[in-house]
Amino acid sequence: MASSAKKKAAPAKKAAPAKKAAPAKKAAPAKKAAPAKKAAPEAPKVRGRTKDGIAYTKDFDVKFLKSQRDLLIAERARLIGQADQLDAEATSLIEEAEMGDVQFDDEGGEGDTMVVERERDLALSAQARESVVEIDEALARMEVGTYGYSVLSMKPIPRLRLEAIPWARELVEEKVGGIGRR
Repeated sequence: MASSAKKKAAPAKKAAPAKKAAPAKKAAPAKKAAPAKKAAPEAPKVRGRTKDGIAYTKDFDVKFLKSQRDLLIAERARLIGQADQLDAEATSLIEEAEMGDVQFDDEGGEGDTMVVERERDLALSAQARESVVEIDEALARMEVGTYGYSVLSMKPIPRLRLEAIPWARELVEEKVGGIGRR
């Protein structure tokens, strides 16, 4: 029993495995400099002013600008008259009929209600008034010498476009996000 009295030797401890070095941290990617903001396009140089405050440039002469101003003023008056008339019609529709009246005739279409007509008139009136705001902005641009130039790029807007839409503020390509924006 002497052998049993001998204490059994504890099993030898295995050496702890060497710690692996922590993986090297990847260097943080260099921060890219923020893209430089594009400088605002340079406004055209004003060559002179008329007695009534129109500023003209090399691209748009006094005669063209005066004719455009006359168109803008006439269109502004027409749109204000239209908006006022539509507002009056919307008000009279409500005064003439009760809210639930429905019109079932050839002109009104099936189920066309007074409320729908009123809402249409109010929407058209608001649209006309928004056009008046755009015309006022065009007249203001005429005074500072930026009328006829895109508000985005300061490139000249073609005369044909300005004759069709005198309050145009941008090139067709810029308006629809086409070629110039890809």
